[in-house]
Amino acid sequence: MRNWLLAAAAICLTLLANPSRAQDLFARSNLVAWCIVPFDAKKRGPEERAQMLERLGIKRLAYDYRAEHIPAFNAEVVATKRHGIEFMAWWFPTTLNDEARGILKVIERHKITPQLWVMGASSPAPDAIVEQRPRVDSEAARLRPIAEAAARLGCNVGLYNHGGWFGEPENQIEIIARLKRESVTNVGIVYNFHHGHEHISRFPEMFRRMQPYLLCVNLNGMVKDGDKRGQKILHLAEGDQESGMLKVMRDSGWFGPVGIIDHRPETDSEETLQNNLRGLDWLIKELKQPGAGGPRPFKSLPAPAPLK
Repeated sequence: MRNWLLAAAAICLTLLANPSRAQDLFARSNLVAWCIVPFDAKKRGPEERAQMLERLGIKRLAYDYRAEHIPAFNAEVVATKRHGIEFMAWWFPTTLNDEARGILKVIERHKITPQLWVMGASSPAPDAIVEQRPRVDSEAARLRPIAEAAARLGCNVGLYNHGGWFGEPENQIEIIARLKRESVTNVGIVYNFHHGHEHISRFPEMFRRMQPYLLCVNLNGMVKDGDKRGQKILHLAEGDQESGMLKVMRDSGWFGPVGIIDHRPETDSEETLQNNLRGLDWLIKELKQPGAGGPRPFKSLPAPAPLK
């Protein structure tokens, strides 16, 4: 009995010290909208985008952009503040160039602290054994100036999986460890389901390894080999693998921002986000009790094209 009481007390203390962990991981208040700027068929501006998020009850934005959006950076931040939207993350250049410094000036001017999401080397290492350490060292050296500049503003840097060598979480963890040896401690991982189709079979163990470093996880409907079968971007609950992946997340005890994406340039971002919210609601009910969600919100997918 004494051991049980001590364990219960420890859990309570953990929840008091980390109140966010006691909240619902997939609650609306914890969701982040991602890939809704260059992928929006309606080409909304900053004010229209903030209004859309407010209508949907999404309180966080991860901001992706293209060159044509650079003049509107200030307006974007102002609009999100006006509508109570947290500027949670910012897609960031791969080096500390003039464009990157311009973003940092906007961040400093508006006193916000978004995560900076950074990609890296996409091609595989020619020799996984011989080239691994030099590539880790090279990527750490590239990222260090970004991380140091981010730290001065109170921001973290997220290593963004976008395929290839840099998109493998094990390599990202090595890079983070290399940076930590140089006292750079504000670097973590942003994991995207839609860039992780090759990880589905090993997702539980991979998530366990990533968990201490995770800054954000972006969701997507998932089917095996979807990226090779023309089914890379699916609504939540449209695939047959994301339910198991969400269960791994829920059961892990990890708590952090959870993204829902658009990434469909041919559709209205609001429509896509609404569909993903509807799919997520169904998945959450099914996770709590199979069958509780009622009919699946989307029709069965057509048979996938054969792999070539």
